Parts: sequence; structure tokens; C-alpha cells
Amino acid sequence: MSYRNFEALIERARGGKRRGVVAAAEDRHILEAVLEARGRGIAEFALVGDTARILEKLSDLGAEPGDFRIVEAPGGENPAQRAVSLIASGEGDFLIKGRMDTKDLLKPVVDRANNLHDPNSASGGLMSHLAFFEIPGFDRLVVLTDGGMVMYPTLEQKKGLILNAVHTLREMGWERPRVAVLCAVEKVNPKMKETVEAEALMQMNRSGDIEGCVVEGPISYDIAMSPEIAAIKGYESENCGRFDVLLTPDMTSGNLLGKSLLISAGARLAGLVVGARVPIVVTSRGSSAEEKFYSIVLCAAR
Repeated sequence: MSYRNFEALIERARGGKRRGVVAAAEDRHILEAVLEARGRGIAEFALVGDTARILEKLSDLGAEPGDFRIVEAPGGENPAQRAVSLIASGEGDFLIKGRMDTKDLLKPVVDRANNLHDPNSASGGLMSHLAFFEIPGFDRLVVLTDGGMVMYPTLEQKKGLILNAVHTLREMGWERPRVAVLCAVEKVNPKMKETVEAEALMQMNRSGDIEGCVVEGPISYDIAMSPEIAAIKGYESENCGRFDVLLTPDMTSGNLLGKSLLISAGARLAGLVVGARVPIVVTSRGSSAEEKFYSIVLCAAR
């Protein structure tokens, strides 16, 4: 199966009794997202940070502070460390970035003392970003990886990116995700390393080294997304227009494609980091409350 839109994922997440922990929760947009998620029965939340400022923001939003667990992070302490400690002790199911830098959020996540890094994960401990897009005129959510974490992935890391994406989607209900390994062309060219690696990843899939999905590549974006264009160009595949995951050659191309879909195509976006023991919301501080809400939904739907 696949999901047509974020509303379908909301229905899956509703009533699941998941617990989110927000690090540096004194941020209006993240609190708006948290209130929406709690109000729709998606999750309960602990808010970590400057208690006085959190209470002030909640008051401005007309919220009831008693609906949340509020945890003070003393001045000078990284609030993410306190948030991660709550999760490590079994008091939370996923981590959410509030008003702080991503590097400061992830620092305690990768600290072995906190036991959130997972070297035994499907990807061998590789952490990666999944961006879910609801694209106007398209009949399914499309997942892009990796536009935010792994800058120049090696072949082995690309395998890990696919495994992370497939594992996450299967947890959410996708049965056999379709993965397109994007390149500028759909034929192997020894001078274009990404096409050689795309072919290698497809062969790993066919040999059973990458399981639980279908991998095709090299394949260009237009062919992957449009069966009509695939037919015109003579590319034969039943998966064109039906791919669930788009793997880009590097972070720059993933970031550019994602922002093009968001800004120019009017897509809606949600994202999370996977590969640790818990999913993590790491939206930009400039992201809308809607994007932050849908990102929380992704974590709760796992």
C-alpha cells in the first residue's frame, strides 16, 4: 500500500499513544504543532527548555500548561541532552527539535553514553533524512533521501540510505516500497559515477542484498515520475509514476530537488531523521507550524 496524502497518515497515527519530547520548546511554531498533534490524539508531549518562556508561549496560544510535562533545562545546559535523557530512560518515543541548531540537537543523540545511536540498525548506524512530499496532481506521497544529512554518500552509504528508507516505510505500512535511484540519464555511463552506482544498487536488490523493496536505476526524474514520458523515451517499467522513494546522488541535489518541489511546485513537506533508536524531527527554525505538525505525524505513525 501507499498513502495518498498526509491526512491518511494522520489517521494511522491517531490514538497510538506515542510520546514526543521537544528540546528547546520555547518556539511558537513547534508549540502550535504540538498543540495540534495533541488535540488530534496523535501524541502526548514533554517540553524541555526554559520553563518560564515555555509557559509564556503556551499562555499566548491559549493552551493549558497542565496538559504537558514541562522539564526545566538549567542555563548553560544543552536542552537536547535533557530531552535525550528522558527518551533513553523510556519516557519518550521520539525527539523533536525546538528553538536550537540541528548540530546541538544531534550531539547527544550520537553520544554513545546516551544509547540512542544504533550501530545494529539496518543501515549499520547510518543516520539519514527522509523528506515526505505531498505533490499537487500526484496520487501518492513521495519520499526523498537524502537532502539533509549525508553530503556525498559512498556506494555503501547509498545502500544504507535505501535500507533506512525502506525500513521506515515498511514500519508505516508500505508493503514493498519502490525506490528510484535518480541520475541525469537512464543508462550506465562509466564517466558518470552515480550511474555506475545506481546499477550496482539495482543488482544488490536483485541478489537479495537489499531486501523488502524494488530498486531501479539509473533513472532520470522525468521518467521515474511520468509513465507517459517513460513510454515516449522507450523506458519499460511498471513502476514509473509509482515510485515511493527517490534516492538522489548527493545532499546538494536532494536539497535542490526538495526545495524546488516545495517552493515552485507547491508541495507540502514533512521530514524526519532515521537510523537512530528513535525517529527525530529536525525541521528548520523557519519551517511553518504545518510542516512541523506533519513531521510529528511521521514519527507517531511508525
